[in-house]
Amino acid sequence: MHNITIGVIGSHSALDICRGAKAEGFKTLVVAEKGRERTYDKYYKTKNNLGCVDECIVLDKFSDIITIQGKLNKRNVIFIPNRSFEVYMNFDYEAIETSFKVPMFGNKYLLKIEERGRKPNQYDLLKAAHISYPKQFTNPKDIDRLCIIKVLESKRKFERAFFFAKNYNEYETKSKKMIDEGIITQKGLNSSVIEEYIIGTQVNFNFFYSPLSKRLELLGTDTRRQTNYEGFTNLPAKFQKELDGEVNITFEEAGHIAVTVLESLLEKVFALGEQFVEATQKISSPGIIGPFALQCIITSGPPQKDIIVIDVSPRMPGSPGIYATPYSDYLFGKPMSVGRRVALEIKQSFENNSINTITT
Repeated sequence: MHNITIGVIGSHSALDICRGAKAEGFKTLVVAEKGRERTYDKYYKTKNNLGCVDECIVLDKFSDIITIQGKLNKRNVIFIPNRSFEVYMNFDYEAIETSFKVPMFGNKYLLKIEERGRKPNQYDLLKAAHISYPKQFTNPKDIDRLCIIKVLESKRKFERAFFFAKNYNEYETKSKKMIDEGIITQKGLNSSVIEEYIIGTQVNFNFFYSPLSKRLELLGTDTRRQTNYEGFTNLPAKFQKELDGEVNITFEEAGHIAVTVLESLLEKVFALGEQFVEATQKISSPGIIGPFALQCIITSGPPQKDIIVIDVSPRMPGSPGIYATPYSDYLFGKPMSVGRRVALEIKQSFENNSINTITT
């Protein structure tokens, strides 16, 4: 185990992974892009008792990681995928599944379900799991309630633009304005997701499924901080009304906040997690391995509160602060970050000679 290095793309959740790996006795390696390496190569570089990044390999661009697999394998890297890895691989899941030969923690064949334009996608998975998600509209002329329309941006293909419409006329007016302003394209609009906007409290439930112990764990809960949505909603209502139609709300992620939920909801939360795990095992054997998140809206009654899943993350979450919530402490007797939980699973797999059970 002492010869094993935990590797990750230098973005998203890399520091969480590295700190957790160091805590469990592993060496760490971050693959960074030129111009974005100082976080890993300077500020959090391992030195004496400080830092958590032992080695930083700097590439001209992230997608060049495919060319340094020999270096990674020479260092006995076990690679931890995060959303940034998929983004900077240009969503080339064929390359991730067949060309990337470095042992990867988790089921890499499940990563592509995040892409709504693929089959099967996360909605197929949620349907198979009998988990509620918002009503969707394939034809904008059928919109008969407040909907949120999710469209890939024209310039940043990894970011989505959003707008709201409660009928077809609003859809036409708002989408045309965004096309004219160059925010989206007609092609992007044609492949957009139109779904009912669920009013409630947004909470991300961050789980971990251990194939070694066959146990589902809730490691923590969080919610997102989003720009410029958060800034807009913080304005007095008078100014919100004045700026309506003038400001394009982006919902672009800026960070996360640790939250807690009512204890009476936990049985339902775990039931959703168990249904999700079972569905992944049927759709893409061996199913989910390690961390995943169900991004949810908690709605009010009557008759009682419900939980609607609006998004799925079948890999490392991007919220390292979730260990500040009490749920991992309830289970382990101490706060457990997702990065450390991943490292602990890898460590146990070496002790049990079962590394192939948790890597693909």
